[in-house]
Amino acid sequence: MRKLPKNNRASSVKARYRANLSFRMNVLFFSIFILFSLLIFRLGYLQIVKGEDYVRALERTEEISVNTSVARGRIYDRFGRILVDNEPENAITYTKMPSTTTNEMLQIAEQLAMLIEQPIERITYRDKLDFWILRNKEEAYAKVTKEEEAKLRANEELESKEVQAEIDRLVRERITDEELEQLSAHDLEVLAIFREMTSGYYLSPQIIKNENVTAEEFARVSERLPDLPGVNTTTDWKRVKLASLSVLGRTTVPRKGIPLTRLDYFLARDYSRNDRVGESYFEAQYEELLQGKKAVVKNITNKQGQVVDTLTTYEGEPGNDLVTTIDIELQKEAERIVEEKLLELKSLSGSKLLDRAFFVMMNPHTGELLAVVGKKIEKDPETGESYVVDYSYGTFTTAYEAGSTVKGATVLMGYKEGVINPGQTLIDQPIKLAGTEPKSSIFNRSGAVAMNDLKALERSSNSYMFQIAMLMGGTKYSYNMPLLIKEDTLLRMRNGYAEFGLGVNTGIDLPGEFSGVKGIPDNPGVILNQAIGQYDTYTTMQLAQYISTIANGGYRVQPRMLKEVREPSEDGKKLGLLVEEVTPTVLNRISNSTEEIEHVKKGLRQVYIGSQGSARSSFSNAPYTAAGKTGTAEVVYYGPIREEWRTDTVNLTHVGFAPYEDPEVAYAVMIPWASTNFNLYLPHNNEIAREILDYYFELKKKYEDTGLSSNTVEQQILPPTTDDKIDEETEEQTVNE
Repeated sequence: MRKLPKNNRASSVKARYRANLSFRMNVLFFSIFILFSLLIFRLGYLQIVKGEDYVRALERTEEISVNTSVARGRIYDRFGRILVDNEPENAITYTKMPSTTTNEMLQIAEQLAMLIEQPIERITYRDKLDFWILRNKEEAYAKVTKEEEAKLRANEELESKEVQAEIDRLVRERITDEELEQLSAHDLEVLAIFREMTSGYYLSPQIIKNENVTAEEFARVSERLPDLPGVNTTTDWKRVKLASLSVLGRTTVPRKGIPLTRLDYFLARDYSRNDRVGESYFEAQYEELLQGKKAVVKNITNKQGQVVDTLTTYEGEPGNDLVTTIDIELQKEAERIVEEKLLELKSLSGSKLLDRAFFVMMNPHTGELLAVVGKKIEKDPETGESYVVDYSYGTFTTAYEAGSTVKGATVLMGYKEGVINPGQTLIDQPIKLAGTEPKSSIFNRSGAVAMNDLKALERSSNSYMFQIAMLMGGTKYSYNMPLLIKEDTLLRMRNGYAEFGLGVNTGIDLPGEFSGVKGIPDNPGVILNQAIGQYDTYTTMQLAQYISTIANGGYRVQPRMLKEVREPSEDGKKLGLLVEEVTPTVLNRISNSTEEIEHVKKGLRQVYIGSQGSARSSFSNAPYTAAGKTGTAEVVYYGPIREEWRTDTVNLTHVGFAPYEDPEVAYAVMIPWASTNFNLYLPHNNEIAREILDYYFELKKKYEDTGLSSNTVEQQILPPTTDDKIDEETEEQTVNE
């Protein structure tokens, strides 16, 4: 048998391998061809058949964030009693879409006018003009001739917008009163709704009506929502004060929105123009804490700008609840006492200038304000009847000469300056300077009485204080001497008083504080008046801080109204979790030793219990220990009655602290322009201090007996102390400062 050559067998294997490879490659290319064909077919199907559907779906998912308002935080007194609350109310809103036309909005307004009663009081004359133009466009613009329009358009200095604005102005000028009177009652109601609809942003709910929305109105609109695009029925809220205390402040209302003076500030912080914001005092000071975090809603729109779905991406949170330092029960009784004494004084002769009285009580160690009272008598210009308004913010926004109450600071300043020592004796005598009338203490018009510093405080010696001022000026008193003093004496005195908070801002956590008026020295003798509190002016809050500084051992503590920041209550029965507890802020310590301060406190104690103490008649029988200083400042009137300017009158003041051994409270009373009758004995300043202090200790025992404390972490929410409500729409009573 003949064998085949080896090379022929190898060639046959290679041939079979090449054939198999060719077949596999053909299958692979064919598969790829099929796959690409399917892919092209699918892409064609998506683009040609389903293209428009997917484009619409893509456009439909355009998302635009919209902020919606949430309730502000509540405000409580130190024991958890509600001072400022939120009251829910039905509301009808409108959300304007980017594609919505003016005519469409007008049609919706027409429909709403048939369903609700809309007040028309807020319609302005300009609103009527614009509405008349909207309803009568052809007739309106026919009032501007073609020649006038051509002349305006030919003016190269005017842009097209300016040309149209000028045309609109001419149209408004030429609309007659008779034409405006053609607007019916129904037209005005439509206008009132339409003006609210147009005042908001695109995609931002605008309140159309939230006051006195009846159940019937709410139901009628709710039933027709599918026919009223953009309209919704919801729950709004209004701010309600349960205390007349004006330092709590006010909020704006939605129709007013953000004040123009602060518009840029709030808009930069993601506020809307119609948001409620704190307008004054506590509400304004703590706006960021009270405002809360808004809910964020995303409107999904189609390419026509129509909202097809709404998603809430963030629920929002109410503002933090704030616990104030105020004891509202003490506050209300203090208000009653101050008002009663003010009206008593007003009934006496010589009271034509009297119109106000103030009281402040604070914790001298922490600066917590327990009561801030201001009362002012106003007169109705139409009826002539008098009424009393809350003027608590006047305790830190208005300043007056404080009289002898500052003598404790004068004595301590004398120690600091090294011109007197504790216990030093000086002669109380009339101070007669060359070319001037004698200046003396009230109790000693002509004699000479030796007394030390404690007796000088007890009897309220003017002469002793005059001599401290002269010694600070580098001169010792002698009869009929010329007053030659160092040039910087008044400045050093002012700096000395400033250490106690007199003549400078106290740092109170409320806006609008006034530091007082510094007199312009026209002769060296003003230092004598400064030493007895009858030159520069001080606020009642400054007096309270000053006496607190002495009471607590020399530390000037910032007065404040905020005690705690809390999360919103979860159940409405307990305060929310504690976020922050405010701690005391020490602004400075006075330049006196503890021994010097304690020595002066002994003199202030003698004012209350000493045999010749100026407040002995009011405080010697008190069931607690206390100390303080009275004051009567002879001043010249520069109040709101301009025709009475330059009239001589007196201010009544009082400062004190209690208990004497371990002070819990410090307080100040100020009654400016109390009388023009210098012969009357007027103890009303001392009586105010005594009666309020009595009530403080009565309340303290009551709280101890009932277990009520302001230091409880899990604190119960207590009902308000009154059923009276002051809502955000209530007109604020006018104060003629």
